[in-house]
This record gives sequence, structure tokens and C-alpha cells, in this order.
Amino acid sequence: MAVRATVTRFPIDSDAQEACGIPWGLTVTPFAAKDENGQAPVYGSDGHLLPRCENCYAYFNTYCELDQWAWNCSLCGTLNGLSSEAIARYSRPQSCAEMMSSFVDLEFPLEGSEEEILHARPVYVAAVDLSSSEEFLELTKSALQAALEALAPESLFGLATFSHKLGLYDVQGPIPVVKNVFIPQDAEGTLPIELEDVMPLLQFLAPVDTCKDRITSALEILRPTTSWERTPPGTGQELDGVLMGGRGFGMAMEALCNYLGSEYGNTFALARVFAFLSGPPDHGPGQLDTRRYGEQYASKGEDADRALLPEQTPFYKDLAAVAVQAGVCVDIFAVTNEYTDLASLKFLSIESGGSLFLYSNTDDSTLPQDMYRMLSRPYAFNCVLRLRTSTEFKPGHSYGHFFPDPQYENVQHIICCDSYATYAYDFEFANNVGFSRHSSEQPMVQIAFQYTVVVPPEELPGSELLSSSRGKHSIKRRLRIRTLQYGTARNLNELYDSVDPEVVLSLLVHKVILASLEEGVREGRMLLHDWLVILTSQYNEAFNLIQYKNGSSSIMGQLDVTFSQCPQLQPLPRLVFALLRNPLLRFHEEGVHPDYRIYVQCLFSALEPSSLHRAIYPVLTSYSTPDKQAYPRHSLSRAALITSGSPIFFLDAYTTLIVFYSSTADPSLPFPPPHDCLLRSTINKLKQERCITPKLIFIRGGQDDASVFENYLIEEQDVNGTGLTSVMGFVSFLEDITQSVLEYMK
Repeated sequence: MAVRATVTRFPIDSDAQEACGIPWGLTVTPFAAKDENGQAPVYGSDGHLLPRCENCYAYFNTYCELDQWAWNCSLCGTLNGLSSEAIARYSRPQSCAEMMSSFVDLEFPLEGSEEEILHARPVYVAAVDLSSSEEFLELTKSALQAALEALAPESLFGLATFSHKLGLYDVQGPIPVVKNVFIPQDAEGTLPIELEDVMPLLQFLAPVDTCKDRITSALEILRPTTSWERTPPGTGQELDGVLMGGRGFGMAMEALCNYLGSEYGNTFALARVFAFLSGPPDHGPGQLDTRRYGEQYASKGEDADRALLPEQTPFYKDLAAVAVQAGVCVDIFAVTNEYTDLASLKFLSIESGGSLFLYSNTDDSTLPQDMYRMLSRPYAFNCVLRLRTSTEFKPGHSYGHFFPDPQYENVQHIICCDSYATYAYDFEFANNVGFSRHSSEQPMVQIAFQYTVVVPPEELPGSELLSSSRGKHSIKRRLRIRTLQYGTARNLNELYDSVDPEVVLSLLVHKVILASLEEGVREGRMLLHDWLVILTSQYNEAFNLIQYKNGSSSIMGQLDVTFSQCPQLQPLPRLVFALLRNPLLRFHEEGVHPDYRIYVQCLFSALEPSSLHRAIYPVLTSYSTPDKQAYPRHSLSRAALITSGSPIFFLDAYTTLIVFYSSTADPSLPFPPPHDCLLRSTINKLKQERCITPKLIFIRGGQDDASVFENYLIEEQDVNGTGLTSVMGFVSFLEDITQSVLEYMK
């Protein structure tokens, strides 16, 4: 569990918080194997016996004062009695995890019979769009072959297809058999028959270890639905077949969630549905009107940046609630360059703990690699995340891909959580008093993460391997708790010196996404611009860099917009500048596709701070040879390239990796870099650490088209040649901020 705060020394009261201009909050990556300093938790047992505060329900931890019979809660100060069992337990402090570390991972007893616990099997269902092209199906088949290689042998796998009908495949017999149910064309329609009556669930879900070849055979027979197939014969609509809709995605997803939900907790503890989509749902319940994307905005005078961000129907948000109840996590893989309205579809994936992937074409898609990567890494499921604080402050907003608890505040349900998934919180003071300046009691934060994992047999202690269950996975319920103590800043200088700019960026990204969803992209841009103006003004006043002339509004002294006196703040103007140039906040007329914007929102709102930093302001490194690094970091400008004099540059933009050889590079340097050099090993290491597969591009300056690389050099004036007023170089941007600060301070 990695936790990073925007400031490691908290503001002393609401006045100090207001005066500093820095967002106050933190990010948490609950299923990360280690904390932000590389420390693993201390593992223990009997999580259900851990004492809890009678007042605030916080868990006992190493910051609590403990005497023979009682303990003081480190969060609210309440004195709590100890049970005789706990007294005996804590008389041997070295035998229990919570006495040794403030970061613990404790086993929890599972409810249910031993048979159920030992025989739990992970379930995966592929739902494939047949209203598609041959190329789309070939890519999807490759992705599912990669998935089959990554799945544990005793997993259960189901293959379903959808178009104007929903197909269920029985792959447990000698030849694959498909049974179809027609999806009603009407948006209010229902399936004529329950899926359980079409095919019993355990006939549909096949064990991967014994049926892998048969699943592969079933994949091979998948063919796109033709326009003639979509027209039911005898309806008098045969000639209109080409125009008829045929992608009944909404009904298919709803039926599959209900189908799987009937066995939730019996056959499986978690089901993952992989939905492969080649275009917008246009048939039956959940169909979307994609005509809202186009030239009609010009005639209606609507702001396209505002109109295309909200969902057009609550169908998929409601369906996400059904999926959560059924213990189903949905991952959506959209392979399309046509408008698919991901703004409506995204809720089904992000609220059920899944991911949303977008690939603009089939040619260079990394879908198979992403599939394998996603299924190879460990993940937890059926998770509950809870953040508690000491009494002086409280969580405000929470951000991330979760399902908020309808009953309890600050409790989030996460159906599926991998080691990359990150959530954010911002804080506010509970009253006007703030933290005591003289007290030894420091601000406290406690994060509790209860989760379930499927443990392979090789990870179980020998005594747990019953002869009947040898080779079976088993389910483990665990409670991971991290308790942190923070200092307080006595003045603004101390507070600014404790800033973590990457975490500040994370919270800003969450806030501008929220603002742009509610008010439009223009509002998100203004919010970000104004934030930097206010921060710059408050910093200049805090460091007494400016004075007011004879009490008038005229300012004396040199305005510092680069935060030259505070190293921790110096990256922020560049990060804000880069965020304003990112597709997340670029205008519709600049060529940002609305689906791509939604995809970027979903990706960025789940990244941990260091990854997000690379995605927004890429890391540019130079090499003198493929085996020797020259400079670890350059600004994103042509001037940096020229002045460095290095022949090779490597740009890491998180989703894209670019190796660029300058036009003046020595022709004897090997291109592309050889597989056994330092640069290649750096690239391979970065690829291994990513949650998605980055695209790798090699460019030889002067010979290849270098525009992909040059577009990342955002600090230059008008770098993409559009001439739009929103496109300015970094120097011009600082001048603009200077003018805005002077206006603000008047």
C-alpha cells in the first residue's frame, strides 16, 4: 500500500490551508505490494481479533498508547478497554504483527464451508462483438489466445458473442455448439428467455485446463454477422438489411451479469467479463444515438466540449450497479475509430472495478499484449477501502474507479483491484481550530483495505494442503492497514518545502476532470489556469518578493513566476502548462476525439503519481551511444536537443516510447539500438513496469517523419502549426501568468 500526500507537513489550520494555495490530500495505491519507500507489510493472522476504537472504529496500531488493561486511540484519543484475549496476545508483542509495524496485512477467517473456500474458481467470460470486421475478429482471437495462456489452469472460461442476437458457446463437448437468443430491437425490450434456460451456467463455463483446445476451436469459427443475417426473414425489411442496427451490447451485458450473478458466491467469488466492442451499441436496450457527434453543433451553437462529455443515458451506470451486486467486473476493449460514446459506456467498466481500453485501429493495436499483462499480474477482489483521520480534519472528495457505499461515508467498494489502481482523497478541516501548535498529538491517517485473493496451491503452507484439494486454488480474505503520522508546518515556507509536486498534479487532474465533466473543457482549463495564478500570487506574498507602493495597488519588486526560491514548487508551472496542452483539456476544434478524451480521463484517473507525471510531462533523456547515457532529463524543447549535442534521445510518454536519432548523429551508430545495449534494457524494464503496453517507435532524424516526436516538444512556440490561440510556448505561457498575477494582485 503506497500512500503519498500533497504535503508531508500539513497546514496548521484553515487559514494556513487557504493561504498556501496547495491542494491538501493524498493518493493511495492499496494493493501495491510495498509502500512508497519499498517496505513490505508485516504479515499476521487473526485480523478479526484486532481491537477497534469504540468511538471512531479505527484499528489498534503502533501509535496507540497501551497499558496493561487499556489503550488510547491514536486517531480520536478515546480510552478503550482490552479483552482478556487481547491482554494475553499483547503480553507477547513480538508474536503479533500490529505491535511490530504500522503497516500490516492480516488474515481474516472466511465465512462458508471448507469445501467452498478450497474450491473457489476464478471465472472469465469473453463477450465478442460480431457486428464487426474480419480484422477486428482476428485481433480479438489473438487477444483471447493470449488470455488463455495467462489464466490459471483451473479457471473457468465462457465464450459469448453479440450482434442482433446473443450467442452462448458450449465448448465442453467434442465440437463447439452455439445457442442463440434474439435481442429485441426495441430499447425497452427484454430477452424472450433466461440464459440459464438456454444453457446451464456450468455447461457454459468450461475448465481452461481440459478445454483450452476446444475454446481455441470455438474462437476459430467466429465470423462477422453480415447485413443479410441481421434482417429476420419475412419481416418485409430484407432490402433495409444494410441499414438495420445490429450491435445489442447493452442487452448482452445485462443478461450476462444476471446469468453470472445467479451463482455468485457458490461457483465463483469473482467473475470478469471482457467485452470486445467494434462500434457503438445501436440495437435493443442500451442503444446509443451517435448522431450527437458531428456538425450539428455548428447549427445549434452548442459547446461540443461540454455536450459530448456527459452520458446520454443512465443505462450503463445502472448496469454497473447490477454488475457490482453480481460480483462481476467488466473490462471494455473498444477497437474503433468511429464515435462510440464512451462517455456513456465508461461507467460499466470503471464502477465495476474494470478498465476501459481504446484502440483506434487493428493494425498496430497492443490488445493481445495488454490482455496478457492484465491477467498475469496479481489482483484482489471484493474489496472495501476506508480512510479515517484524526478528529481535527476529515476527507472531502474521494476520486477513483470505485463504487461508493450507499450507506457509509468514505467507504468505497472495489470489485477488482490490481497493484497499479490508485485512488485519491482531499482533506478539509472539521472546525476552525485546526491542529494544536503545542500538542504532541500529530495529524493521523489510517487506511483500511479489506480484500480477497485467490491463492495458488504452491503458496499455501503444507498443512493446508488436504489430499482432496491438492492442485486447487483457495480463497483468502485479508485486512491490510496502514497508519500514518504527519507533521504540521509552522509557516508557509515549511509547508511549501514539504510539497510533493507529483501528488499535487494527481489531485489537480482529478479536479479538472470533474470540472470538465460538469461544466465543460473550457471551465476545466480556466480552473487550472486560475489555480496557478493564485498559487503564484500567494507564494510571492509569502516570500515577501513584492511590496505595495505607499499602500497603493502599484507593485514594487520582481514577480517570481518560476518559484526560484522553492525547489519543490518549481516543477508546477511546467506541469500545468503540459496539462493544458494535453488531449484531456484541449478543445474539440483542435481535433481531440471525444472518445479519446474519455479514454484519457479513465486512464489518468487511475494512475499513481509518478506514472501520471510521465503521461502529462514526458521524460526526455539523451544518450551519447546506445550504451551510455548523456543526460537524465531535458526540458521538452528543440533548444534542449540542440544545446545537449547528444546524438540519441529517448522519450518516455507513458503510453508511447520514442527513440530519436538526431539528423547529425554519427552514421556508424547502430540503428535501431541493438538488443543487448543499455538503452534497450531501460526500455524493456519500463515496459515490464507499465499497466498497459506502451507503443515503441524508432525515428531517424532527417530520414523518417519526425512529427510524432516533435509534437511532444511542447515548450516551443506553436509547435503543431495550427496557429490556435491556445497554443503557446512555455516562455509565452509564463508571461501570460505574470500578467494574470499582476491583474489578480491589483
